[in-house]
Amino acid sequence: MMLGAVGFGLIAICYGFARFAFGLFLPQIDADLSLSSTVGGLISGGSFLGYCAAIIVSAHLTERLGPRVVATVAALVAAVGMIGIAAAPSSLWLASAVMLAGTSTGLASPPMAAAVATAVKPAGQGATNTIINAGTGAGVVLSGPVALLMGGHWRIAFLIFAATALCMAIAVVISIPGDARPAENRETGLPLLNQALKRLIIASFLMGASSTALWSFGSQLVTLRLDWGHTGAGLLWIAIGTAGMAGAWAGVLVARFGINRTHWLFLGALAGGILLVGFEGTTPTLTLLGGALFGLAYIMLTGVYLVWGVAALPSRPATGLTVGFLTIAIGQTAGAPLFGLLMDQLTPTYSVIAFACLAFTAGLARVGRTDATHSSDPALPDA
Repeated sequence: MMLGAVGFGLIAICYGFARFAFGLFLPQIDADLSLSSTVGGLISGGSFLGYCAAIIVSAHLTERLGPRVVATVAALVAAVGMIGIAAAPSSLWLASAVMLAGTSTGLASPPMAAAVATAVKPAGQGATNTIINAGTGAGVVLSGPVALLMGGHWRIAFLIFAATALCMAIAVVISIPGDARPAENRETGLPLLNQALKRLIIASFLMGASSTALWSFGSQLVTLRLDWGHTGAGLLWIAIGTAGMAGAWAGVLVARFGINRTHWLFLGALAGGILLVGFEGTTPTLTLLGGALFGLAYIMLTGVYLVWGVAALPSRPATGLTVGFLTIAIGQTAGAPLFGLLMDQLTPTYSVIAFACLAFTAGLARVGRTDATHSSDPALPDA
């Protein structure tokens, strides 16, 4: 119970505060530091590269140093990065600090998967992993009210965020197991690419690509469709984060209905959320409903891929999680420019429909019974 709560909090801080809060404070930060478009591009590109590098390094170090050390480092990196943001005297300093804070997200997830594999009985691991993963939604929700309360005092807000990260580092040291597996049983190097992993890579890449319709262009779509400003876009974000916390139930649903059925259900919800927010003629009510549906589906699906990856590599849970989460990020990197290109060359309506359909294609990568019964693969729930 304590492990799940600490993991939930760590993910909330790393994702909600260290990564996503920057966007909420961007207007005030821009007014103070006059960010150029070049620096903005550096921050965006650097954050992706930092995440990809960090999650690979995190999986590697977790298998060697154990989850406690790596999870503590994630909390400390988030704290140092956010202190750097609060103290930033220039745009370049700010860009470096934001990228450093953002790497904490890549560092945080693999050690938590390894800790759960060590400390939680097999029957409860899927549920615990997905509860921890749902911390993303909580972090997004909590950062919104803080932004509203702080107003233009963004430096104070990030100092408060940094203080919570330091407190979390202490909680991690107390609560997270020090070693994932006995040294003589550790596996290293690249994992064997079994059928379960191949299908996971295809599914997570396609889902990640489709999700950029709202993660990257949600505010632009609501501005175009409803003429909403920053406040309206913030409401959409709060709707996404609030509903996303229900993603904690992903492990329970997978255990009850299997990966395939749960996967298809929430791919449909993801597509529906994209359509409700982006279709021509949408209303404020439908837009917020679509945002909530999208947030619920996205966190549920990341939970599905987490369970899928850990089950595909039961002896290396941190690496199994990394495969799915890294591929989601790569899919998002590929999807964002493609969506923008479609908007420029066609219309937003065609782009939204195309990416809603793209979500469904991820369902074609099914977990088959052959994977569940193969002697060297995990017993993946497939019914």
